[in-house]
Amino acid sequence: MPANLTPDYRAAELRFREAVTPDDKLAALQEMLSTIPKHKGTEKMQADIKKRIAKLKAESQRQSKGPKRRPSYYVEREGAGQVALVGPPNSGKSALLAALSGAEPEVAPYPFTTRVPQPGMVRYENVQVQVVDCPPLSTQFMPPWLLNVVRAADAMVIVFDLGDDDLLTQVDTTLTLLREGRLEPVGETAGATGQKRALVVANKCDAPDAAERLSLLMEVLDPRLTLLCVSAVTGQNLDSLRREVFALLGKIRLYTKVPGKKPDLDSPFVIRAGTTIIEAAAAVHKDIARDLKYARVWGRQTFEGQMVHRDYVVEDGDVVEFHV
Repeated sequence: MPANLTPDYRAAELRFREAVTPDDKLAALQEMLSTIPKHKGTEKMQADIKKRIAKLKAESQRQSKGPKRRPSYYVEREGAGQVALVGPPNSGKSALLAALSGAEPEVAPYPFTTRVPQPGMVRYENVQVQVVDCPPLSTQFMPPWLLNVVRAADAMVIVFDLGDDDLLTQVDTTLTLLREGRLEPVGETAGATGQKRALVVANKCDAPDAAERLSLLMEVLDPRLTLLCVSAVTGQNLDSLRREVFALLGKIRLYTKVPGKKPDLDSPFVIRAGTTIIEAAAAVHKDIARDLKYARVWGRQTFEGQMVHRDYVVEDGDVVEFHV
């Protein structure tokens, strides 16, 4: 079975080859593991990546027993995917994470409150996405490991403050720091090296003169980026933000059913968008893919129980019945 490696994986692989420090290498390997297609054709590659990750972690532990080194952070993945929350100081990232997830990051009216990555789980319908609040992007002070945390995530949400009179300067500084770190924000079709799926959030839409600042923000942003205006205080558009965060992952929900029984609609398989029936079968269990004879699909693009071929591309919300 061909590997069918994605652009995201190849970009992560290139970063690994160019990495110099162990931390950079580890971050690239973690991203390679998260973006590699999960099917029989990549099992050996997945095992090799895991071995290299384990080796780097072991070396890091040995070195940590020697002279003290600068701290580095890696956030263990949970849920359907991982999204980094980034932005300038005092943009309201921590308050936004608290409102979305119920997590309790430190929230204060002064800059640089967030000093280490703070993860929280954000529920969208029947799936959960891990959102990581990162220290602010700033020319005054920025931890050397920060961009590695962002790079290892599946996507990023860039938060700006509609209550800030210096909004445009903050936008310019933030985007410059990201681009200098080879994290060019793009929409949901990131593919080239150095690109990262991104959503722009204009926070504090309840602030005085927020509408005027929003107009200015729309003028300077790349129109290909999705811009969403929200408020962590009033809750405005937070449900839309949950939906957009899941969409950023480039993944879909697939449900399975046993012949003659109802599907389990509470526990979907979360797989990458563009997955075929045979790849979906491998994601469920490699033996199903090996023995698959045909499949039936209940979805928006099919009539109920339509028999489909192995190359049929499944869509979000499809119910699939595998026959072996």
